[in-house]
Amino acid sequence: MVSSIDPERMRLSNSGTEGVLVGFRCGDCGVRVFGPATFCQACTSGNLTQVEFGTTGKLFSFTVVRVPPAGWTGPVPYMLGEVELEEGPHVLAEVVDAGEAELAMGMSMELSWQVVTSGGEEKAVYKWRPAGDTADGKGE
Repeated sequence: MVSSIDPERMRLSNSGTEGVLVGFRCGDCGVRVFGPATFCQACTSGNLTQVEFGTTGKLFSFTVVRVPPAGWTGPVPYMLGEVELEEGPHVLAEVVDAGEAELAMGMSMELSWQVVTSGGEEKAVYKWRPAGDTADGKGE
């Protein structure tokens, strides 16, 4: 069975075929944070509630990685994108199904799941891809 490579940031369905990104919402100021948190990044409150995020956002920034980090097993070069979720947090992940010339700031992106083998186990990894909701793939 496939499991999440990072359960503190991505929760999978029981079947392992669908999932959501997770984080926290501050009960005092309403700021949402992607991933684990012990206090609010905006107001430092400890009044946090775990929340699930949607699977879409806008491309905020991207870069081409030509020298990967140690342990990287994927193709090189690859695209790394920072996507702003509709709920506010920014999520950094590999961009798939698009080349550099196809990407534009502000374009719609959607979450994509990829299964990799890590330590002999199948793990689900979250990535970004251009959303298929517009004719030109560039978002709104």
